[in-house]
Amino acid sequence: MNSLDWVVLIAYFGVMVAIGVWSHKRVDNVSDFFTAGGKMPWWLSGISHHMSGYSAVMFTGYAGIAYTYGVTSFVTWSFPIALGIAIGARLFAPRINRLRSRLHVASPLEYLKNRYNLGTQQALAWSGMLLKIVDVGAKWAAIATLLSVFTGVSLNQGILITGAITAVYCTIGGLWADALTELGQFVIQLLAGVAMFVAVLMELANKNIGFLEAWSRPELEGHGKPLVGPYGTVFLLAFLFIKLFEYNGGMLNQAQRYMATSSGHEAKRSAYLSAALWLIWPVVLFFPMWMSPLLVDAQKPDGSDSYGLMTEQLLPHGLLGLVIVGFFSHTMAMCSSDANAIAAVFTRDVAPALSSKARQWGPRAGLVAARLTTVIFLALSMAVATQVNSPTFKDIITVVIKWVAGLMGPIAIPMMLGLLRQFRRSGPTAALTSWGMGLLAFWLVNYPISWSIEGGVPLQYQVSIPLAVSLVLYILIGFIKPEDTPERDAIIARINSDDDGAAAAVPAPASAPAGQSSATGN
Repeated sequence: MNSLDWVVLIAYFGVMVAIGVWSHKRVDNVSDFFTAGGKMPWWLSGISHHMSGYSAVMFTGYAGIAYTYGVTSFVTWSFPIALGIAIGARLFAPRINRLRSRLHVASPLEYLKNRYNLGTQQALAWSGMLLKIVDVGAKWAAIATLLSVFTGVSLNQGILITGAITAVYCTIGGLWADALTELGQFVIQLLAGVAMFVAVLMELANKNIGFLEAWSRPELEGHGKPLVGPYGTVFLLAFLFIKLFEYNGGMLNQAQRYMATSSGHEAKRSAYLSAALWLIWPVVLFFPMWMSPLLVDAQKPDGSDSYGLMTEQLLPHGLLGLVIVGFFSHTMAMCSSDANAIAAVFTRDVAPALSSKARQWGPRAGLVAARLTTVIFLALSMAVATQVNSPTFKDIITVVIKWVAGLMGPIAIPMMLGLLRQFRRSGPTAALTSWGMGLLAFWLVNYPISWSIEGGVPLQYQVSIPLAVSLVLYILIGFIKPEDTPERDAIIARINSDDDGAAAAVPAPASAPAGQSSATGN
């Protein structure tokens, strides 16, 4: 990096902070902070939903997969995400929006207290928060390692710099700041992605390699196969199954994007836009990664440094800075949205259960608590990031793929399926049993069983078995021990009605104590 690249990077950080300060004017209460008061346009929600699913891991861990295996990086990652979101656009997006507009909640888990019981809500809330701390910690470590490569600052310094800047804008401006910065980050990603795409095409032309000819080169042997190596059919189906729940609200931050729109119909449009972006745009981003074996020799065994090497080799200063900013924008978008989601869960779900004072918070106290919780969450995740054992990204991609995908299912199943009328018979017993046994299944297949099998349990089974166990138990126990009640049926009926006009989007009253559940609509 030279001075021009530094100017681009510092200007980006300055714009992020400025957006946070501007967004502060739009935040008057907890509902504004966590769900934008239901006033976010569908197109902004869709772009924000799309961007909150990226991180620098794409340009490291997934770049390594693209370098090693080729197009399977798209087929087994962004394609199942796009398909999962498209399915969820009708199945989950409108119902999640109605949690805010009809039940007047500000956290995706807030309705669980009345849908199941307090114990179920707390189990899902605590496990979700702990998982997110580890997940976001891996993201900080990824972006800090890139910062170290390009600028020479230490890993811990990189974590502190990126985390502190993110804390400023997302703590001040809430979900509005997250969405607006993600819009800016999308523009940056567009410019940087196109620049890298063109640069790779020009370099291939200089080497007299045509687009079709490239795929027949020895360096790309087998790279055109959609399913290869450990990323086979079982992995693809498992990943689609997981992403259907994860990217439609199972990881909480995407659920907030649906809640932020004005109606169920607008949430559906938001989801379709995000699905379209996931289907089309990653092809542009992945193309340079697929061509990377023709242009660079990765120094790391997993190829995770290939994209970084290409940017340094192919891009002039200024554009190099823009691509580096693109790395930051992905990770900061995901981490800030996660921080807002977890702050909502703690402020609205956990704190009221722990303290009677929290149940009496007024508008100002609730907003202060929300901002303080956001800072604490970011600080904890940054502390976790400093404990990453290796800068090779192997540990980071393990956390992102294995831990997050494997542990998300047991948390998401009761939350997501609890929205659907078809599963109204599944109550607290089904929810808690499926959650607990799913976590146990994750531990068993990843550790005791994996250690006793030569070569270990294949990755696709490590990540899919916990979710499958949770799903089967949730449905089965609902039939064996039905726990539907008139009160629970009434909640499900309110969020399953298609008549958005009958229940206009109404932000949660600013004067409502954060601990009082209004999930019955009273």
